[in-house]
Amino acid sequence: MKPVAIFRHTAAEGAGYFATFLAARSVPTVLVAIDEGAAVPARAADFSGLCFMGGPMSVNDPLPWIEQECALIRDAAAQGIPVIGHCLGGQLMSKAFGGAITRNPVKEIGWGEARGEPHPVAEAWLGSLANDTATVFQWHGETFSIPPGATRILTNDHCASQMFALGPHLGMQCHVEMTAAMIERWCQDWDAEVAGLATLPPTVQTPALMQAETAARLPAMRRLADQLYTVWLAGLRA
Repeated sequence: MKPVAIFRHTAAEGAGYFATFLAARSVPTVLVAIDEGAAVPARAADFSGLCFMGGPMSVNDPLPWIEQECALIRDAAAQGIPVIGHCLGGQLMSKAFGGAITRNPVKEIGWGEARGEPHPVAEAWLGSLANDTATVFQWHGETFSIPPGATRILTNDHCASQMFALGPHLGMQCHVEMTAAMIERWCQDWDAEVAGLATLPPTVQTPALMQAETAARLPAMRRLADQLYTVWLAGLRA
């Protein structure tokens, strides 16, 4: 099998549990470290799938690799090569497929809940969670629109577009790839992330609170991640 290409945009936002999931199933991967100056590959056909991780930048920023990654996403879609995106990665996918990225009404930081949409596409991706509430981790201030032809499969009251599916492709605003170590590391950036907020909205947890909830919340999010990643994995090219 050709490898899954994992695109990292900042050192702190690696593949986390996604890499663990693939390794446990002997799926080969290759890291494209954009944060270290790696070039965006020219051909999606060199990979069985593409995975785009998060990052503190905006998809609307004038960074040369953003349009290069969007072009690669469109190339993959044209050939039926599955793409998956986490947070910034989901925003890249939305933009590549014709959606728009805008400021969300509130920042979401820390543990939260989201609910599946009651339709067959959501059921195909979420299984039994399509009719239930799922635990997710959040760290974002922007959001994506659902691109033409795609279907929203997960939502909440603070950010309507939590996940969309388009054929074998899955774009996520939330983070299901988190590990306890990643959460601890991201908490070091919390002060900068909330700078400028006069008061903390209920969608923003303190580092102490989110880390205190990790042990209880992480297993529930693992179940969601396992469900999503299993469905996505089934579409990989040989």
